[in-house]
Amino acid sequence: MTPDDAARAFDWDVERPHLDAVTVGAEHLDRFGHTNNVVYLAWLERVAWSHSVSLGLDFEAYERIGAGCVARRHELDYLAPTFGGDRLWLATWVHENDFRLSMWRRYQIVREGDGKTVLRGATQWVCVDMASGRPRRMPAEFRAYEPWPEKRR
Repeated sequence: MTPDDAARAFDWDVERPHLDAVTVGAEHLDRFGHTNNVVYLAWLERVAWSHSVSLGLDFEAYERIGAGCVARRHELDYLAPTFGGDRLWLATWVHENDFRLSMWRRYQIVREGDGKTVLRGATQWVCVDMASGRPRRMPAEFRAYEPWPEKRR
């Protein structure tokens, strides 16, 4: 299944989220035999970076602009377990942006086999100065990305 197929096949919380896929491997499992909770967080970071890069904001762009975003808060709702061999679609979008200092990115993970949403989450990202690490006002490049309207659930 391609990202375009997945965009059409599943009930996403927004129209056309940014998508990436992963297959759960043995290295992702905990002693209960399902995907470890910290692995999900790594996958959310992966899809967030993939989205940022697709928008032209890779780490080199952060360095050129002199600003980047760091995580301040994560909220994760584990809705169903996943197991070795499950193919998962990772979705993300910008949910809120105060256009000053912080933005919220939301996530949804769907299992390809049955179309079930297995995780919903959010991260608050804060804009920081690359040299000092201190919070700073968002540059124009970050303010250009409007939040995506969510569908009613």
